[in-house]
Amino acid sequence: MRTVIVDYNSGNLHSAEKAFRRMAIESDNGDVLLSSNPDEVAKADRLVLPGVGAFADCRNGLVQNGLEEAVQQAAIKRGVPFLGICVGMQLMATIGHEMGITHGFDWIPGEVKPLERHNAEMKIPHMGWNQLDDVADHALFDGIGGGTDVYFVHSYHLVPDSENNCIAVTDYGGDVTAAVATENLAGTQFHPEKSQAAGLRIIANFLSWNPG
Repeated sequence: MRTVIVDYNSGNLHSAEKAFRRMAIESDNGDVLLSSNPDEVAKADRLVLPGVGAFADCRNGLVQNGLEEAVQQAAIKRGVPFLGICVGMQLMATIGHEMGITHGFDWIPGEVKPLERHNAEMKIPHMGWNQLDDVADHALFDGIGGGTDVYFVHSYHLVPDSENNCIAVTDYGGDVTAAVATENLAGTQFHPEKSQAAGLRIIANFLSWNPG
């Protein structure tokens, strides 16, 4: 069982790689590989797509590195468990509005829109610890209840067309999508690898997730 973290030059992936390796060992769920090789990505048993920076840059990075087709091959054609993190989650949407309009994967119908500033004290980007609310009964959140704090860094958020695809929200001037899921696909706007014990539990849950 091999979990592949997709490396497409979207930021420092050391903390993500370290957290996933740790939990793979502790939960005895195979090995973890950080890879920019399309063949290794396409053949993954589980796939993690991180993302740091702008939506358009991340999408273009996947295309330029020949990895978009490999991601689609694993996650859609083969149906392996997939986890998008931060912009990696946003790429699951239909379109993003950062740096113009950019098409996403259209796995979770919806749009990635800028966070709205509701008062002078509200800071954007949203950076820091916020609690999860309206946590759905999903394998990713086994043992994680509402009120759990996780770590966010973002200026945009995914607004899904259907509330059924939203499995957790956080309050930042109103409800903001914190996690989405459909079938074998899931994503978190927050960074589980930076969310201490709760994040490690979510990573372990993903590594043992069997969507069936």
